[in-house]
Amino acid sequence: MKLSVVVLNYNVRYFLELCLKSVVDAISEIDAEIIVVDNDSADDSCKMVKTLFPEVTLIENKTNFGFSKGNNIGVAQAKGEYICILNPDTVVAEDTFIRVLKFAEQQIDLGIIGCKLIDGSGTFLPESKRNVPTPNIALKKILGDTSSYYANHLDENSIGETEVLVGAFMVLKQEVYHSVNGFDEDYFMYGEDVDLSYKILNKGLKNYYFGETTVIHFKGECTFRNHQYAKRFNGSMRIFYQKHFKKNMVFECLIWIGIKSLTFLNLQPSVEEKEVNALVLLSPSANKTLERALNLKVETKCKLHDVENHQQIIFDNNTLTFKEIISIMVSYQYNNTLTYRIIPRGSNFVLGSDNKVSRGNVTHF
Repeated sequence: MKLSVVVLNYNVRYFLELCLKSVVDAISEIDAEIIVVDNDSADDSCKMVKTLFPEVTLIENKTNFGFSKGNNIGVAQAKGEYICILNPDTVVAEDTFIRVLKFAEQQIDLGIIGCKLIDGSGTFLPESKRNVPTPNIALKKILGDTSSYYANHLDENSIGETEVLVGAFMVLKQEVYHSVNGFDEDYFMYGEDVDLSYKILNKGLKNYYFGETTVIHFKGECTFRNHQYAKRFNGSMRIFYQKHFKKNMVFECLIWIGIKSLTFLNLQPSVEEKEVNALVLLSPSANKTLERALNLKVETKCKLHDVENHQQIIFDNNTLTFKEIISIMVSYQYNNTLTYRIIPRGSNFVLGSDNKVSRGNVTHF
């Protein structure tokens, strides 16, 4: 088998459904499998997977083991030469895995491949490609200088070596994953992707950013910021520095104070709700049920031509491919007044997210 896609889920049933529909399309021409590991979700995620995706291998944990252990459990069941660690709040294009695997086959000393990530508003996520957060780089970031934190030597659409990739989308050979013992289970959530990237670099392998395919990462679903987030983020950074860098008590104190301050300041970021003046459904036919559910008039179009500010674009996946949806979002990424929603194929709900820090929106119709 060529590829195993491992999706770790926790209480994001509707985003998981959208994600799996995109993955099913993306592996249609690949010898591949999908493994969903559920970390004891309280919603009906597992029931949905069993009903809609009987071909998916479902592992139902009775405890929330966190990101590292949950993914390690999934990879232990994988049969693929390559594995993809994929967040449940993502959407991949139909050719994402084909393109990434083709690139992978051409590399020597391959570590991890990541790709271009955008949030639910179409905005590029700079954490798609990062440098190792050495104490010096981390301190600069805490002081507001991110020039060395992100891998700015690479354009968002380019291809090249980078040091750290994000755990929302990672493709690597299974043998490489096991050679560094996978994700370090000392991390519960946050920091494990930095740690894995760094361990693989230390083996003399090369990590790559592949900006020629784009994946939506709604992000707010899996990184909702609260006091538990602050505690885990702070703890993860501490684990990373203790494991990989020489101790210096004075510098350590500065880093810990800075991390705690940064986490506290960003704990509940201020997010303005975007104004919506008009709804546009990209579909060949009107949807009166959707209009009633949204309680607003929905204009129906087959193609998007003239876009006005403060429109909400609703993509009908029954007629639009995921690649077309992603392409449209990217093409309007500099218009920050637009918002987007997706109707997954064969579903009776519409969902999306307007920024990278808050929960997404799901509406049934």
